[in-house]
Amino acid sequence: MRVIVAPDSFGETLTAVEAAESISAGWRRGRPDDDVVTAPQSDGGPGFVDVLAAAGGDIRSARVSGPLTAGVDAKWLLDSGTAYIESAEAVGLGLLGGPPTRASALAAHSRGVGELIAAALEEGVKTIVVGLGGSCCTDGGRGLVEALGGLEAATAAAAGVQLVAATDVEHVLLGEHGAAAVFGPQKGADAEAIAVLEARNAMWAEQLESISEKGVSDLPGAGAAGGIGAALFALGAQRRSGADVVADRTGQAALLASADLVITGEGKFDHQSLRGKLVTALASAGAAHGVPTLVFAGQVTLDEADYASTSIVAAESVTEFAGSVERAMNEASACLEGLAEHTAREWNIWRGQQSAGSTSVDAPLP
Repeated sequence: MRVIVAPDSFGETLTAVEAAESISAGWRRGRPDDDVVTAPQSDGGPGFVDVLAAAGGDIRSARVSGPLTAGVDAKWLLDSGTAYIESAEAVGLGLLGGPPTRASALAAHSRGVGELIAAALEEGVKTIVVGLGGSCCTDGGRGLVEALGGLEAATAAAAGVQLVAATDVEHVLLGEHGAAAVFGPQKGADAEAIAVLEARNAMWAEQLESISEKGVSDLPGAGAAGGIGAALFALGAQRRSGADVVADRTGQAALLASADLVITGEGKFDHQSLRGKLVTALASAGAAHGVPTLVFAGQVTLDEADYASTSIVAAESVTEFAGSVERAMNEASACLEGLAEHTAREWNIWRGQQSAGSTSVDAPLP
């Protein structure tokens, strides 16, 4: 078979590039005759710049404000008049220096993302693409706007460029499907902190909408990266799928057209994965070419019935393979590689069962 290995990053444990290398190494051991092609992906979250840089351009670095108090060195990509910025480089969860807490959830800000945009503007770019995802803030992009001099100055600065918000997250800014309610718990926020963040963003949304002439808080993607999406929309940004941005630059369509199997993955395969994230976007793209998709994830919380309508044929958990969350995280590369090898060896058995009407691998993971 020709196998395209195209994972997203696995949270804070493996970058998309590292995950692709681990999966490919394991699969080659399990099925040495297969033609395995690595093509790491991103939906705009962590790894966005590294994945795009593989297709060319110049990596730049800027010292910007981190999500709390310390400064961080953040990468961005300049290519043919277009700047590609990864919000996680300035405000990613991994920059907290430890697990997220209630205090960090309330204090984290997006100022560094605005400073990266300012650095790109100084280069005279025509287009700025901001990848959204993996953030530890829920400030609605207020820090970003303040870094550009406030709403009036930020609007003027953005008027001279094409601004793109690259995200596959469909969540709005406010409410039960909003940034605070959905993503706040992942960022350390308890119920009281979520209420505080929601109230802050509700007040901030009024200011954003006073300059945008449209209800930006209700737009799909407004809640991406802690609400940075809403701020970008207020500044005139158009939303584009982060997965599509990467797909265009990495020649994904040609790869899928030549494939017999697509292997993708992410840190957690759950119901949020079905709301337009990279894994399901890639599966849909593969389905257009009649190619099945196999998912590896750090954790899998979905049943087959949950993704039965997609072209995903199976989802395998690194944690189950490893035997514990601790081992899955501490030995992430080795465990993912081992899972890929095991699955590759069982693939012919699985295909035989599928032909007989079953959709599960009979042999249990070790």
